Amino acid sequence: EVQLVESGGGLVQPGGSLRLSCSASGFTFSDWRMSWLRQAPGKGLEWVASISKIIGHPYYPDSTKGRFTISRDDSKNMVYLQMNSLKIEDTAMYYCARDKPPVDGSWSPPGQGTQVTVSS
Repeated sequence: EVQLVESGGGLVQPGGSLRLSCSASGFTFSDWRMSWLRQAPGKGLEWVASISKIIGHPYYPDSTKGRFTISRDDSKNMVYLQMNSLKIEDTAMYYCARDKPPVDGSWSPPGQGTQVTVSS
């Protein structure tokens, strides 16, 4: 059974930083691209970042490029999201995912997520 457990969220002021962690189990972690997605209240899922398998190449949408950094540790089955220069619009529940799921409403996050609130 695939299990993904997110942690590290919290309340932070605009311009602040947070580091999210995701612990994976139930599959061969190193064989998979991993991603972070988020969902703000009343809105759909939004892709935040992905990292390829093997070489760990990261890629981002324009909304997070330059501010967020995704990384992975295959020895620990962990994926991380370093978030800097946080904005109020980054407030959302954050989920990690295996591969890069669609954001058209056909996929539901398997984990509980971790809440990030950016507020002054």
